[in-house]
Amino acid sequence: MATKARHPDGMTARDPSFAIPGRPERRYPRSGGVEYEGETVFELVPDADLSNADLDALVTAVIESGPYRAGDFLDLPMTLYLVRDEETTDVFRVTVRDGSVRLHVLPETESAGLRRFYDRLSDRADCGWCVDCRTTVA
Repeated sequence: MATKARHPDGMTARDPSFAIPGRPERRYPRSGGVEYEGETVFELVPDADLSNADLDALVTAVIESGPYRAGDFLDLPMTLYLVRDEETTDVFRVTVRDGSVRLHVLPETESAGLRRFYDRLSDRADCGWCVDCRTTVA
């Protein structure tokens, strides 16, 4: 099984708690829109060789099976889902990049919603996962 190197500002686990070490702060600039200061991301790395297309299909299947409401609202070079777990009411962003699934914490995100998404992803995948948490929140 592949393991992921521990980041100096993160943690690595195979059975993650999804404890959130820091939350980004939401700001509304006068010019409009919304910005986030700081970032906490849980990176889910499969221990099997899955392409980004395979991972994207897996994420899409998890979202479509519920209890999620999600959308890909931006025209970006990669898919960025804004996901809401209808049972926990947790909202977070999900991306697939460089062979991993990334769960981006928003200011109101709680651990339960992240954990449930991970559990559903793990149930659908035919592989194990290594989870790394990185934060830039002080």
